[in-house]
Amino acid sequence: MEDLLSEMRDHGYRITQARRAVVQTLDAADAWLSPELIQCRAQDSCPGLGLVTVYRTLSLLSSLGYVRRIHLEGGCNGYARAGLQHSHHLVCRSCQQVVEFLGSEDLTPLVERIEGQTGFRIEDHMLELLGLCPDCQTREAA
Repeated sequence: MEDLLSEMRDHGYRITQARRAVVQTLDAADAWLSPELIQCRAQDSCPGLGLVTVYRTLSLLSSLGYVRRIHLEGGCNGYARAGLQHSHHLVCRSCQQVVEFLGSEDLTPLVERIEGQTGFRIEDHMLELLGLCPDCQTREAA
């Protein structure tokens, strides 16, 4: 966590109590968190923390590569620490568990084909695979 705060400082960002609280909350989490849950947990160390500040901090942390946004059903987003170099996510449709896995696949042919078809210059990608985790498969089978 301190390395991230130092990196933020090195990029010219102030380390406010609110930013520190959001970083601490994400650092302590063992799964993805919604912005609202981050706000709730971070208010323990930063009373009065607003949701707008949480979103702004998440945007900053995302641009620094510390967190990745998880797209969930219903238009909701969650955020998880980006623990691996280049990673993707498995998302359980039932319990919303998110599992990160290393993204070592060469998607260059696909990206080049899409660039050619659309005229876009693709700069990055996110891959999320949706399905049922082993626990939810067991519950569904029962």
